[in-house]
Amino acid sequence: MWAANKEKSNPLSSRQDVVAYLNEMLGALDNQFPADSARFSLGETCAHYATDIAQMEGLSRALWGLFPLMAGGDATPFSDKYITAIRLGTDPQRPEYWGETGPYDQRLVEMAAYGLGLSLLGGKLTDLFSGREVMNLHAWLNQITDAQMPDSNWNYFAIMVQLGFKRAGLPYDQRAIDHRFALMDAYYLGDGWYSDGPGRPKDYYISMAFHFYGLIYATLSGDEARAETLRERSRLFAQDFIYWSAADGASVPFGRSLTYRFAMVAFWSAVAFSGLDVFTPGIVKGIILRHLRWWQQRPIADRDGILTLGFAYPNLAMCEDYNSPGSPYWALKTYLILALPETHPFWQADEQPLPALAEKHVISQAGQILIHADSSRHVTMLAAGQLELNNYVNTDAKYTKFAYSSRFGFTIERGRFGLKHAACDSMLLLADGDDYYRGRRACEEVRVDEHYLYSRWSPWHDVHIETWQVAFGEWHLRLHRINSARGLQTAEGGFAVMKTEHQIRERGCYLAARNGTSVIVDLSPDVTRLPDSIVTPPNSSIMFAECAAIPLLKTDLPPGERWLCCAVFAGDKPLRAAVPQLTLTHHQAAIRDPESERQLSFAL
Repeated sequence: MWAANKEKSNPLSSRQDVVAYLNEMLGALDNQFPADSARFSLGETCAHYATDIAQMEGLSRALWGLFPLMAGGDATPFSDKYITAIRLGTDPQRPEYWGETGPYDQRLVEMAAYGLGLSLLGGKLTDLFSGREVMNLHAWLNQITDAQMPDSNWNYFAIMVQLGFKRAGLPYDQRAIDHRFALMDAYYLGDGWYSDGPGRPKDYYISMAFHFYGLIYATLSGDEARAETLRERSRLFAQDFIYWSAADGASVPFGRSLTYRFAMVAFWSAVAFSGLDVFTPGIVKGIILRHLRWWQQRPIADRDGILTLGFAYPNLAMCEDYNSPGSPYWALKTYLILALPETHPFWQADEQPLPALAEKHVISQAGQILIHADSSRHVTMLAAGQLELNNYVNTDAKYTKFAYSSRFGFTIERGRFGLKHAACDSMLLLADGDDYYRGRRACEEVRVDEHYLYSRWSPWHDVHIETWQVAFGEWHLRLHRINSARGLQTAEGGFAVMKTEHQIRERGCYLAARNGTSVIVDLSPDVTRLPDSIVTPPNSSIMFAECAAIPLLKTDLPPGERWLCCAVFAGDKPLRAAVPQLTLTHHQAAIRDPESERQLSFAL
């Protein structure tokens, strides 16, 4: 059973260990894979596309691991069934045929895996098929060339297919490649960052899609002019993205599609595969292997060894409507490193820890400040707030909270009535006297400064809020100027930890739980807030299944202008730092650490 105790004995320190780990997963899939079939079922839950497409999706996503394994020259005891499935699925004369695609079709997404296989293996893959079967494969994949699809990372699926055609000596369309790249260049933001389509978020899709596919293209295409642009963008991106990783192998959970789990470090696998000259092979190797070990300790597989839907445990409540039972196997994109032979510098290098990273790192293009505390053992992401236009399930929780944590993650909403269900961690929530809570969603303005993030947002047409989020050592501070034409109930939360009793000290709420410490302290200049805590239902946190406890500050506000401020701390050890002190005027904010005399001031 994958992720059970016997797998935890795998040290995941060598190429052979990683091969064994992948084969454990492929073996579990093989037990669900009927012979002479072009799809298999991994569960009874549904996505927004048909079940037969979902079953083809699960099969196809296994290929992100299998094709690199084949390219690396390893024995592939499970490959025959997949080769047979490709023959059957791409033959329009067979009942198993995967079918003709339409606009925005999920099968277009899965075609990228076959593009990878053709790109890595070329004739070694096509030689496994007859001439007619190769023509069938080409014809089925070629549907993507001019397909109508979202203007987003999906454009790379068409590029991957054309790259595969080119590498395998099949007819390919350079015009289609150029067209797709031109579309994506329109939402390149600079400094290595894209948005996932015009006006769309900056999340893990930038790493596990844009740069992942871009580095594969740069390595295999022979298109050197474009390749150098892609490499340079990835070099820039790497300097920011390394801050999303913690020293223990965890990554900060943020945004949608978190059920793809260790695809969070697929970018670093593409860095290793491409030989990109950024950081040492040992540092890149350490990021990937520690991440896999982190996941090895999480209950993410069912009793049959099949990856479940969820994040750090099975959790359907957090999943998007495009997550089918086979969707989590996009995690196998990280196994691109197995295309590298044992003799490659990546595998020969000694694993190294993260390099020394700044305590605070500002990512202007993503609207984020990353805080690395305790030698990067805990990473906090301050986020300015992004609106996901597709409004996927729990979009607010995934994109608009003030902070996200590598250790504590975040909670998801289980209902709007009452704080217990409202996912109030790392949020300022407001209600119009009726216990139905709203928080930051769309932002009317966002600014990124070297000291803070600024956002302006309006939960009602007559309630306007300006928020400053400030990194200050192991703490972060939140300052809100609220102008309201109505009376408001307010509640502001710190990070969620496992259920525990709270302690009230002066103006703060302190939680000391089995998985760490969470603190929120009121610093408001002219309002007194009540420290308290709330316990959420089980399965609210994406990190643990137990009920979560969230420290809170609560008060009711009359109409008019009011300032609220708080200091927030979280870590895996008891609180060590003194609470920062705030001095506030309408034009200036000054923050001071009473122990170290460290000070920070900025204009409002």
